[in-house]
Amino acid sequence: MTDLKEKYRQFRAWQQRPYQVAPLKDELHECATCGTRFEGNYCPRCGMSSTLGRYSAKKAFLLFLDVWGLGNRGMFRSIRDLVLRPGYMIRDYLRGMQMAYFPPFKLFFLLTALSLLVASGLNIKGEDRFDTVYRSFSQGLNDSFSPEVEGQSPEVTQKVTEETTALTNKVYDWTLKHMSLVSMVMLLLFTGPLYLLFRKSPAYPGIKFSEFFVAMVYTTNMLSVYSIVINFLCLSPTVEVATYALSIVPLKQLSGYSYWRTALYILIALIVFAVLFFLIVFLTFAVYGILHYGT
Repeated sequence: MTDLKEKYRQFRAWQQRPYQVAPLKDELHECATCGTRFEGNYCPRCGMSSTLGRYSAKKAFLLFLDVWGLGNRGMFRSIRDLVLRPGYMIRDYLRGMQMAYFPPFKLFFLLTALSLLVASGLNIKGEDRFDTVYRSFSQGLNDSFSPEVEGQSPEVTQKVTEETTALTNKVYDWTLKHMSLVSMVMLLLFTGPLYLLFRKSPAYPGIKFSEFFVAMVYTTNMLSVYSIVINFLCLSPTVEVATYALSIVPLKQLSGYSYWRTALYILIALIVFAVLFFLIVFLTFAVYGILHYGT
């Protein structure tokens, strides 16, 4: 038990310690690309690493990833820290340690694209996990917006139902095609009320809205990592929904509030967000109904 406590203490100390940049090398190097003599880890003229070495499977894999801009070691470090020390990593990034981590918005779009691939069939079962979501989404909209007016003819009811189904298909298809944009707008809508609650946090007082939005993008990236793993293993969607509770961790670490206070603030922001979201949806379909049915 004592060993476990000591290991946990060491882990907590590592969590809160900022990323340590490797020290400069003292020996003199000659750049293999431009011939410049220099001391340190990289050539000051062309940026070539001082440790070239022979090609290995690891280096070839990183070069393969680099074709899509993924070969940066900061990406793997960012994913590791988002899983193990998310809030502290976000605080380090906001305080200026930006070269050590993968840019938040670039990582957001990459993970969103990967999430779509995995959920649409790139998983261990080759299962299209969007299909179940689509059926539930379609049925819910049909039940909500299919008219049940007394005395209405079956032909009119059938026509309106078909038009509602067609609208459902368009909304769903458009959402999938613009998933990154939709996710970003939804995140922005949720960040507003949450920022009002966290703007005076003890660990990061006076945080700006732009900084807090970056923190929320990184938090979303953390959830995307869990979502990708869950969808790749084809686990229950309930497991994926349960991981949303982990958003408490980075916000707690970033703000310095207790877990209970952090959870309470997230719950309040979720309620405000839900009201705003359903109001927007209601107004959208109300306008659609007026334009198409005159009621």
